Amino acid sequence: MSEHVFKLPDLGEGAVEAEIVAWYVRPGDMVAEDDIVADIMTDKANVEIPAPVAGKVLRTRGEPGDLVAVGAELIAFETVAMSGVVPETETANVAGGQQAAQLGVEREAPSPTPAERPAPEAQAVSSQAKRLAAVHALPAAAGAEAPARVGGKVMASPAVRRRAAEAGIDLSQVPASGPRGRTLQSDVDAWLARASASAAAGDMTSAGEPGEARSPAPSVAGDAALVEEIRLVGVRRVIAERMAASKRNIPHFSYVEEVDVTELERLRRHLNEQAGAVPRLTLLPFVALAVIDALGAFPQCNAHLDAEAAVLRRFRGVHLGVATHTAGGLKVPVVRDAQRLDFNGLAAAIAGAAAAARGEGGERPQLSGSTVTITSLGALGGIASTPVINPPEVAIIGVNKAAKRPAVVDDAVVVRTMMNVSSSFDHRAVDGMDAASMIRHVKKRLEHPATLFM
Repeated sequence: MSEHVFKLPDLGEGAVEAEIVAWYVRPGDMVAEDDIVADIMTDKANVEIPAPVAGKVLRTRGEPGDLVAVGAELIAFETVAMSGVVPETETANVAGGQQAAQLGVEREAPSPTPAERPAPEAQAVSSQAKRLAAVHALPAAAGAEAPARVGGKVMASPAVRRRAAEAGIDLSQVPASGPRGRTLQSDVDAWLARASASAAAGDMTSAGEPGEARSPAPSVAGDAALVEEIRLVGVRRVIAERMAASKRNIPHFSYVEEVDVTELERLRRHLNEQAGAVPRLTLLPFVALAVIDALGAFPQCNAHLDAEAAVLRRFRGVHLGVATHTAGGLKVPVVRDAQRLDFNGLAAAIAGAAAAARGEGGERPQLSGSTVTITSLGALGGIASTPVINPPEVAIIGVNKAAKRPAVVDDAVVVRTMMNVSSSFDHRAVDGMDAASMIRHVKKRLEHPATLFM
């Protein structure tokens, strides 16, 4: 036996340190070579760390959220002679250690004696607890069997592992549909959907007959057991830091313009009807086309501001950031040189960038280098918003939902499909007149969609 120290390797792209996102082993756990022991994150990507050798974990360095320098010790193993198969008792130890690490809790304590059990009024079960109970009871309830996996280990991306950990799911119990037994985001979603249905059925069973008197739910005020503390790590920590820095350092001002998209909606529906099996178009690529056109007339909005050097860098190319909600948090994948793409190419590139950010399709998203960002909540977009600038950019274009509203056309009140464009600008680099003029340029293109293709 000997000690093997694994140091954080150079992950490329100029990274000098990385953040620990999650540990899947603890000191004392037995691991086989290539078992995933941790997830780490650089500024540009999540990376799974496999065990370089088989053996027992002696120690780990750092907790989730801690930064580790390249070349520093990450984990140490006591190597043992292994045939590639972990003994049964040790396999159970690995599984237990991984599950506990994923859930972020200590191993289960012994059941309390009757004298230690809480009073009946303190035993109220929250809907969250019911859902988690349904998740863990799901294999028996659904009659599903966990799939065979390569080497007996769970294969999943860091985003999928994080989603499962947040939901309290043991990934080893989730049927995997991906290549070579890999667990996909859709597998976790399906598992949660079945668990929610099972929990809802339990609620109906315990609800009692109509009109039956029920005891009021106990107050949870002051009940520390129902308070969950979640440390900001990984993507969530980066989002928090960047947004705080943006609001702290950038003098934002917002401009909201109402846009009549009735004709644009008619065009979009027509194109979708003609497209057949092609992915359906949303309003986003039309807005992107209008923004790209407007930036040609207002290049000061397609720029980076280096406040320390007092330099504004304007770009000829439009590297379009597309704010995308993912299971791991908000990401901004980039469509580079978007001004060179025709409409179909732009729509495909935006859809592909969003899919890559969500971990779909196998492509790695490009998450840096955008010169301007578009953000949209689609049908949940509300009436207006005040988006936060993605530094070092100086502008962000926000798209709100389109809805039918009364509007005045030729002195008559008619029903039109209206949408607000809510945008924020860095007042150090963009004057109010320029911002308003740029958004009005976008408005004209969207209200007369034929001009988008001229």
